[in-house]
Amino acid sequence: MKTLLKLTFVFAFAVSVVTQTFAQTVDRTKPPMLPAPKSLQLPAIQKFALSNGLKVVLMEKHQVPLVQLNLTIKAGSVNDPADKVGLANLTFDMLDEGAAGKTSLEIADAIDFLGASVRTGAGTHSSSVSLHTPLSKFDDALKIMSDIVLRPDFPQKELDRKKKDRLTSLMQMHDQPTAIAGVAFGKILFGSDHPYGRMTSENTIKNFSVDDMKTFYKKYFVANNAYIVAVGDIKADELKKKLESVFGKWQKGDVKEEKVKEAAQVSNRVVYLIDKPGSAQSVISIGRIGASRLTPEYNALVVMNTILGGSFTSRLNNNLREVHGYTYGASSRFAFRPIPGSFTASSSVQTEVTDKALVEFFKELNGIRETIPADELNRGKNLVALSYPGNFQTVTEVAGQIDEMVQYNLPENYFSNYVQNILKVTNQEVTSSAKKYVVPEQMIVVVVGDKAKIEEGIKALNLGEIKNMTIEDVLGAVPVIDSSK
Repeated sequence: MKTLLKLTFVFAFAVSVVTQTFAQTVDRTKPPMLPAPKSLQLPAIQKFALSNGLKVVLMEKHQVPLVQLNLTIKAGSVNDPADKVGLANLTFDMLDEGAAGKTSLEIADAIDFLGASVRTGAGTHSSSVSLHTPLSKFDDALKIMSDIVLRPDFPQKELDRKKKDRLTSLMQMHDQPTAIAGVAFGKILFGSDHPYGRMTSENTIKNFSVDDMKTFYKKYFVANNAYIVAVGDIKADELKKKLESVFGKWQKGDVKEEKVKEAAQVSNRVVYLIDKPGSAQSVISIGRIGASRLTPEYNALVVMNTILGGSFTSRLNNNLREVHGYTYGASSRFAFRPIPGSFTASSSVQTEVTDKALVEFFKELNGIRETIPADELNRGKNLVALSYPGNFQTVTEVAGQIDEMVQYNLPENYFSNYVQNILKVTNQEVTSSAKKYVVPEQMIVVVVGDKAKIEEGIKALNLGEIKNMTIEDVLGAVPVIDSSK
């Protein structure tokens, strides 16, 4: 009994000492200090080519028996003919709707049976067919993927269904303020003839044919207009052998690079008010032409935008959501592309505070051009740096990052140096980039909402000329869909 009491006393004394020491060393009035962000360490990137010149980039990751294989075609919506906007998107959407004599259902069943997945999708400057598969099923899954890439059938029945789906989506967009604002913003900022501002129409969709897709396919689906990115549990020599067996005889072709002209910068501030009677909210999009992906200010812009509207704790979100309660969220972003894309600050706000929300938007857009407090700058840089490894958690995410590296010809040490480069960004660089790219007096302001309730309040702000538009001005007339087909 005495021994037990003695042990109990010793334990209690030890706990008391530890508690007092902990209380003396921890300042509970401030958040704990974060550790310094560490550089990202990844396996080496390997490169090789097949016998036909098809380039392959591989990162071996052997922790999990999975393989991600992305085949990128260097063509997208910028390659759409002027009278066939949406052709690239439809062509890639149709690739897995029938290939090598198999129907879409047969292809889907075969992929599902393997526990794999195949995705197709068109982008702006490039498009892809991607495969995610267990290593044990890689051979069978790769054969299906190669059929989709090299032997698509483009069946008329599936095309008719896809066209009807697109017409239905276009019809639904007439009642979606966010979609209306997005289309209007692109059209106004870049112009309806620019690849970044164009949108397909009812007549264009109805007139798409199988021959259109076959023509697009024949022109751009050639070995020297593509590359492969692979990540996963497979070695280079083994992968090369397997890829050679399915893609080695893929023919080359004559493909000319599509040169996209840079859009003219906004010269003054204009408000475009699009009437959506009865809308419970106003959708606001404010912006101008931004920067290209390879701009020297890229890192500074990433940090600056993180502080302005690129994170939950950003100035825009804190102001409009937390302080004023005008919205569930407000944000800003740069669309980094081979040529300058857009810079956009946006939110959906309550109708009755539309004018007040615009005041707060421009308060923050002007404020980001001033010197940023040191602690806020450090938080912004740390947020970017600490969250960066999250882009490399899965083989799919890693492949996406490598694809960007290949597309923009970034150095192979880009990933390992990214964190340190972000931490080196100075206050002067951030302020300079903000002054160059965030110019409140030279922005378009797109507002989709109930004109009868918000127009007077917007006029009173004297932001600039107000141009009234209808939904039909943006999207065209509501499509007529033939339900008999």
